[in-house]
Amino acid sequence: MNQDYITPYAWSIVEEGFEPERVESSESLFSLGNGAMGQRANFEEDYTGQTFQGSYIAGIYYPDKTRVGWWKNGYPEYFAKVLNAPNWIGIHIHINGDVFDLNTCKHVDNFKRELNMKEGWHKRTLEAEMQNGIIVKVEALRFLSLSQDELGAIQYKITPLNSSAHITYSPYVDAGIKNQDSNWDDKFWEITDVQIKDQKAFVCSHTVKTEFHVCTFMQSSVLLDGKILNSKPEPHQKAHKAFMAYEKDVQKGQTFTIHKFAGYVTSLNHDKGSLVEAASSVLDVASKKGFDTLLKEQQQAWADIWHMSDIIIEGDTKAQQGIRFNIFQLNQTYLGKDARLNIGPKGFTGEKYGGSTYWDTEAYCLPFYMATKDQKVARNLLTYRYKHLQKAIENAEKLGFENGAALYPMVTMNGEECHNEWEITFEEIHRNGAIAFAIFNYVRYTGDYSYVPEMGMEVLLAIARFWKQRATFSKPKNKYVILGVTGPNEYENNVSNNFYTNYIAKWCLNYAVENLNILKKDYNEDYNRIVDKTNFNQDEIQAFKTVADEMYLPYSEEHDVYLQQDGFLDKELITVKDLDQTQRPINQHWSWDRILRSPYIKQADTLQGFYFFEDHFTNQELERHFDFYEPFTVHESSLSPCVHSIQAALLNRMQQAYQFYLRTSRLDLDDYNKEVKEGCHITSMAGTWMSIVEGFGAMRVKNDMLNFAPKIPDEWESYTFKVNFRDNIIAVKVTKDATHFTLEGQDELEIVVNEEPVVLKNGQNINA
Repeated sequence: MNQDYITPYAWSIVEEGFEPERVESSESLFSLGNGAMGQRANFEEDYTGQTFQGSYIAGIYYPDKTRVGWWKNGYPEYFAKVLNAPNWIGIHIHINGDVFDLNTCKHVDNFKRELNMKEGWHKRTLEAEMQNGIIVKVEALRFLSLSQDELGAIQYKITPLNSSAHITYSPYVDAGIKNQDSNWDDKFWEITDVQIKDQKAFVCSHTVKTEFHVCTFMQSSVLLDGKILNSKPEPHQKAHKAFMAYEKDVQKGQTFTIHKFAGYVTSLNHDKGSLVEAASSVLDVASKKGFDTLLKEQQQAWADIWHMSDIIIEGDTKAQQGIRFNIFQLNQTYLGKDARLNIGPKGFTGEKYGGSTYWDTEAYCLPFYMATKDQKVARNLLTYRYKHLQKAIENAEKLGFENGAALYPMVTMNGEECHNEWEITFEEIHRNGAIAFAIFNYVRYTGDYSYVPEMGMEVLLAIARFWKQRATFSKPKNKYVILGVTGPNEYENNVSNNFYTNYIAKWCLNYAVENLNILKKDYNEDYNRIVDKTNFNQDEIQAFKTVADEMYLPYSEEHDVYLQQDGFLDKELITVKDLDQTQRPINQHWSWDRILRSPYIKQADTLQGFYFFEDHFTNQELERHFDFYEPFTVHESSLSPCVHSIQAALLNRMQQAYQFYLRTSRLDLDDYNKEVKEGCHITSMAGTWMSIVEGFGAMRVKNDMLNFAPKIPDEWESYTFKVNFRDNIIAVKVTKDATHFTLEGQDELEIVVNEEPVVLKNGQNINA
């Protein structure tokens, strides 16, 4: 049974009623972020119940020593962890001398929290009776500023309802924190300075080993019934913490409010010796503007984001809420401002996966950012990988590869591999293919070929060298084979000739050759520079072509499908519908041995190849493969339903496509995999966007032109989305009867709709 406590609203995530057992799940779902930092939706006040405290800073990590009982050559020495950063949201609250804590209150009534996605804030309201008999009304509102991304703001209000009360607010910043997922309970932070000055508090600390310096700061003011009080707080300092106490006798019905401005400045953006001064400047700006002005700026910043990225669904509130939640979280996680940053699978919502970069960015996130931002944002994501190329070459060298071959890491913060499971680290090499495909996808969509001669060709060449060396010539097959791999389906380890891996290797080799020839012909200066820099030998082209042309692709004549890998048909082929549902999800009920021997597929694998290379196969071939593999797919990866939704839509199976869409869009809201308390699935949320735009809207780039073949689920009255295609904004509205296109940009743009050319003119609404 999926969770169902999130009330469906078009623009908000709403929880009503206080249930301690769902606090951790809600902390994930109601998380906030602004691209530079983020936090789980922990309570500001003390809470002694079960909670998962989490605040995170983009780009700040720790190399946690890998915890394994053995060591292998080439094994990464550490697993990079996004760090639980110093806590700045906290406010100790005492009412008539007793700690205000929802876990110890006699009862909590009218509890409601809202994540307002339209305006980018989180609000909590409640009434509670404390053990001392005082009944209070509480309203807490907070946001992470998009306009000043080092700053967060909190407005916390308490109104005594049944008698007067003596209320003390003690806002604090605290660096005495640790990660839940620490391998060895290492100390990640060293605290260097705690100071209070002019009602501002600063805690300076730095990470052990990586030496990232951070100043966590705050400044507060208090109000009674909306009027600012000039009371001076009592300062308190500890070794790891600074706080100030504001006390007030509050009459029944009066509202005592605290405004708290706080956040982080780091050595990523400031000189480490002047962090206190930088923090003080942020607070000066915030104090001058005030809470209400900052909130209005927040509303405007989100309005600007939604103007381009919103998808409007009419007639289906749960579907509408789902897609907006996904788009909202993607924009909270990454805005494309800083090429040093990337997109972690959990974003700022939890510690699982270490906040590191995976192949998800290239395979799933790039299309969303290409179409909803300008192409500079997508180019930043590709630049990130180019800057890590030397590390990728070093990663391959550790495994015995030569001559500039590159193996990009499965998990990374700085280009070094830091994943700590051998069957992933050494074997899930298909990630190299996703990085090459992202270059192809970027050029195809943006028309910006300049990335290839400037940076991309070096990446493609290094990846091609890897595949050439990784393939082995099999005399019995008279073909090149790739042995000992894990495909996208991680429920199969150490297999040989995974179709997806072999196919994308073959494609990478051919794509590298294609671009080498283009550069030699049309970009001779860049070509010669790359030849010199990489010691490229022209004979390598023929070697690449030979391996690509002779790549083995396992095939079943009986079923007329490519096999996921050698031996797949040796399994006991029992479909998912015949599984005991009490055993789902199998990764929480079965031993790993049993999973590996089963036919069950965690996510699209062979079908991932059909998604990337759709134009290489006919719809009849897709249908055969979809009908063969989907019945064995348990979709226990967040990256699975979106691919299947797109393919079901292409096959005109709209009810199935719609069900997959609901699963991907509400994966966290409905907690399909029963793990949302660990954090939200950020990277798969880009797949949700794709399931509408590429699935129902059937947007493709073919022959350098934008193509659409829209369909609409029966449950919807209409849906509307926008894409930025080569500096043209195309708004698409699909109804039951027609598709409406509007162009913002150049005077006109030719597109293809249902295989017929259509000329869009700026400002005109065209029905097709």
